[in-house]
Amino acid sequence: MPNPKFTKEEALAFHLEPTPGKFEITATVPMTTQRDLSLAYSPGVAVPCQAIAENPETVYDYTNKGNLVAVISNGTAVLGLGNLGALGSKPVMEGKAVLFKRFADVNSIDIELDTEDPDAFCNAVRLMGPTFGGINLEDIKAPECFIIEQRLKEEMDIPVFHDDQHGTAVICAAGLINALHLSGKRIEDVRIVLNGAGAAGIACIELLKAMGARHENCIACDTKGVIYQGRSEGMNQWKSAHAVATDLRTLEEAMEGADVFLGVSAKGAVTQAMVESMARDPVIFAMANPDPEITPEEAHEVREDAIVATGRSDYPNQVNNVLGFPYLFRGALDVHARAINDEMKIACAAALARLARADVPDEVGMAYGRKLSFGRDYIIPAPFDPRLIYTIPPAVARAGMETGAARRPIVDMEAYEVALRSRMDPTASIMRSINARARNAQARMIFAEGDDPRVLRAAVQYQRAGMGHALVVGREADVKEKLAAAGMGDAVAELEIVNAANTAHLEEYRRFLYERLQRRGFDRHDIHRLASRDRHVFASLMLAHGHGDGLVTGATRKAAHVLDLINHVFDADAAHGAAGVTALMLKGRIVLVADTLVHEWPEEDDLATIAERSAGVARHLGLEPRVAFVSFSTFGHPRSERAEKMHRAPRVLEARGVDFEFEGEMTVDVALNTAAQEQYPFQRLTGPANILVVPARHSASISVKLMQEMAGATVIGPILAGVDQSIQICPTASTATDILNMAVLAACKVG
Repeated sequence: MPNPKFTKEEALAFHLEPTPGKFEITATVPMTTQRDLSLAYSPGVAVPCQAIAENPETVYDYTNKGNLVAVISNGTAVLGLGNLGALGSKPVMEGKAVLFKRFADVNSIDIELDTEDPDAFCNAVRLMGPTFGGINLEDIKAPECFIIEQRLKEEMDIPVFHDDQHGTAVICAAGLINALHLSGKRIEDVRIVLNGAGAAGIACIELLKAMGARHENCIACDTKGVIYQGRSEGMNQWKSAHAVATDLRTLEEAMEGADVFLGVSAKGAVTQAMVESMARDPVIFAMANPDPEITPEEAHEVREDAIVATGRSDYPNQVNNVLGFPYLFRGALDVHARAINDEMKIACAAALARLARADVPDEVGMAYGRKLSFGRDYIIPAPFDPRLIYTIPPAVARAGMETGAARRPIVDMEAYEVALRSRMDPTASIMRSINARARNAQARMIFAEGDDPRVLRAAVQYQRAGMGHALVVGREADVKEKLAAAGMGDAVAELEIVNAANTAHLEEYRRFLYERLQRRGFDRHDIHRLASRDRHVFASLMLAHGHGDGLVTGATRKAAHVLDLINHVFDADAAHGAAGVTALMLKGRIVLVADTLVHEWPEEDDLATIAERSAGVARHLGLEPRVAFVSFSTFGHPRSERAEKMHRAPRVLEARGVDFEFEGEMTVDVALNTAAQEQYPFQRLTGPANILVVPARHSASISVKLMQEMAGATVIGPILAGVDQSIQICPTASTATDILNMAVLAACKVG
């Protein structure tokens, strides 16, 4: 998978817009009436306060403690950047909080403590204990991180987990389980060499010993060489615990005959000669970031039988902490654990290893652009595997219950797994799948409006995200100026800038357009002007002649006008069955509304066609279509001439013999609410509708904009369906991200 690139300006803009930072707090209860206020605060809040005072365990029932983790740092070891201080660490901690929510639906608050004193740090965290269900320590330098974690574990009755140590250790352990499985070796027998005796390295070796690795078979090294019994230079109590009786003194000596190398040290620490000297089927986990101790290419040059993992996403077998900490905490929180013990960490590692050996879903394979299956290049699951959320937490929860760490055991584990499956926002997996498909397609995307900074940013993002090749229609000087003003001047060399002056195909385009429009009142002068000067027409001609795979336009002109221009080249109108479908995403639900673009006042045959087009879009998005023809009446009541066409449209679909669910006419509440549907036992939908076909374009537009402005729904579209080529028209108010999303849809040929 391509490694996405970005500029300093892009990274800063990402953290600045639409609001500073990466997350906000939203209420889970209504706050719209005086009664709501009375219940949420005084006097109603007094009731749960008293209940918790009488029985402290009920704090998990009446507050968010059971799903709230603190991400805490003092900024003394921020990523690979060193001691940036508490404030400098805040963007990382906010990012960690977002990952908790994104991958495991764990609420998280970042806290940055302005102290390097372990005592002051521990006191501050301990005093905040009643607020949280767990503590995730992050980016604290060694050896203070060992002291802080150990003290807090002893003093607090909630899980305390230092991810820099144990997160890496858990993923490393999962990969090693599978690497040894492939090489036919046992952890009790292998000789392991660790290079880098800091927080992560010590945690890795300790967890592997807890899993059965023998102390005498584990050689730890640091910058001074092998950590052996009797060594005094550069030692501390944590290193001393892993000193062994040996005559080996250097990493090079230790590597000879070793089965496993674990690196959490520095780029280039391992040479090809060291790899050559290892035992058969050597396991090399070169986890230094951003550059590994030795690259997979370098290792495989001298040892084809090597199994190699790194910390990087652009190599196979990424040791990525996001596979561990969200799900460890999810399982621990759900049993109200007192701690995350070794057994829970080992259970997490074992579950990850089992998942990697199982068949890999297609959507995961698409993210990598190839079919994935268990083997030397796939020993660790992919971070976006949708099965992680319902596979790892149950294993952690079981281990917590079996070891007595759980305050509130889960009685029905099967029901728990079902709840986990539905916990995550399904719209996130839909967009992830679409992005993966676009990356796999590598489409040449035509961005028609190269004079707009938003379009240019989207084009750069499309290319840098590894989606494919961006073709920008515009004047080269203008594009350069706009990119430079946006702080992306270096991107000019990455984009292909196309216009009528530099293409070799202009005469071909003109002939094609004249043959198409000569009987529609256009003379040759009109055709030459359209082909040469109108970017929407020029871009459409590029697409029609196969000089691009998809087209994105509309950001600078009204959709109706752009659609008219596109119709000069393609049959993208109501008469030919085109339709616009808008996706609304809100609170884990996705509903498609149609037609929002093409048909002003569709009749029953048009409505049936719109339903078919929408069903096609739904299936492209991974949804099984359930269509509702919506009106202000439900099955004939109240009767109205205006609702008749909505009543007749389902009969048209019946006659066409379509292969998806549909029903109507009905009001929106009946369409979307299963309880309301139960009042009509004869109706044919098996669940809430996910496609709403509305009576007219104006009602579709009103509905979409109302949901967007009042409810905060995410809007994607309108998605143009029913056209021979892949074309998407953006609303004029689109952001660069919106335009990028439309380009991704065009790349996937959604529609």
